[in-house]
Amino acid sequence: MYHSDTPKPGRRFLVPLLLAALLAAPACRKLRPAASEAEPRPVAARGDLAADERATIDLFRQSSPSVVFITTLSRRRTGLFRIAEIPRGEGSGFVWDTDGHVVTNFHVIQGASSARVTLADGSTWPASFVGGAPDRDLAVLRIFPTGRTLRPILVGTSKDLLVGQKVFAIGNPFGLDQSLSTGIVSALGRSIESVTGRQIEGVVQTDAAINPGNSGGPLLDSAGRLIGVNTAIASTSGSSAGIGFAVPVDTVNQVVPQLIQHGRVIRPRLGVTLADDAVAARLGVEGALILSVEPETGAAEAGLRGTTRDEDGTLVLGDVVTRAGERPIRSADDLIAALEEKKPGETLPLLVLRDGETVRVAVSLSAAP
Repeated sequence: MYHSDTPKPGRRFLVPLLLAALLAAPACRKLRPAASEAEPRPVAARGDLAADERATIDLFRQSSPSVVFITTLSRRRTGLFRIAEIPRGEGSGFVWDTDGHVVTNFHVIQGASSARVTLADGSTWPASFVGGAPDRDLAVLRIFPTGRTLRPILVGTSKDLLVGQKVFAIGNPFGLDQSLSTGIVSALGRSIESVTGRQIEGVVQTDAAINPGNSGGPLLDSAGRLIGVNTAIASTSGSSAGIGFAVPVDTVNQVVPQLIQHGRVIRPRLGVTLADDAVAARLGVEGALILSVEPETGAAEAGLRGTTRDEDGTLVLGDVVTRAGERPIRSADDLIAALEEKKPGETLPLLVLRDGETVRVAVSLSAAP
C-alpha cells in the first residue's frame, strides 16, 4: 500500500508529457523563431538533349500533323418521330493524300452511320465512306477541309523490316489525341483474324504501347515512314500488354489505291471452287482441293480438273494445288492468300497433284466480278 506522501507510479512522467503537448499546440508553435523567407530552388542547367531524344522529337513534329482522330456516330430513335446521331466509337487514322483521303481500320467505322475526322490542328470535318476491305481490316474515308493544307504521311516498306528496330506509334488512346509511344519490332510474319474471320498475314508485332483508340493509327519507323496500321492487341485486360499488331504497309499500299479507285478490292479470279479444309482433311488431302472449274476462265484454259464421280458413283478427286508461285499450299486459305498477292492479268504458276503425279500449270488470272 502506498502512503499519501509517496509519489504514485507514473506521476513523475506527467509534467514532461504535459509540457510536450503544450509545445506541440499551434499557439506554442507561433512562439518559435520565424523561418527565413522561402524561395524557389535554383534551376539546374539541363544541357543538350541526347541525340535519340532529338530524333524522336523531330519524328513526332514531322509525323503528327498527318495523324487524325476519328469519331463514329450511329443513328438512334429518340422519340416517335425523331432520330438522332450519338457517338458510337473512337479511333485513329492518317492522311493518305492531299485529296483528303484518310486511312483507318475497317473495324473503327464498322456499323457506323457517319464519321467525323479531327485534324491535328483541332478542326473537325464530316467524313464520307470511300471503301473498305474487311478481310484486311482497312478502310478509306474522305474529308474536304476548306482552307486547310493536308500533310500526307510518308510511306515506307514492311518487307525489309528487322526484329529489334525501333518503331513509333501515334494515335488517340482512350481519346487522348496526339499520343506517342515507342518500342521495337518484336516479331514479323504474324497472322491475326480480321473482322470477317479471314487471316491477315505478314502482320508486324510490336511492344510499343497500343491501347483502345490507337486502332487505325500509323506505326512508323525511325525515319518517320509508315510501316503498318495499328490494328489489334493481345491482352487479358483490354489495355496494352506489350503485344500489339499492325497490318503491314506493303498490304496497305496495295489495298488503299483500289479502295480509292473502286471502293473495294478487285480480287484476281482463278476460276475454281475449292473444297472446305475440313472436307479435304476428311479425304486425307493436304493442299487446296479443286471441286469444280468454271468455264471460260484461266483455270479452264490451263486444263485444271475438278472433282467428279465415275460411272459407279466413286468419288474421283480433282487437282490438289500444293504450291502457288513460291508459296507452299496446305489449305484453301493458303491458296486464297496467294491469289491476293497477285493482280488481275497476271499469271500464277501452280504445282498440282493429279492422279498421284505432280503437274506444273500456269493460270492467267482475270478480275473477279
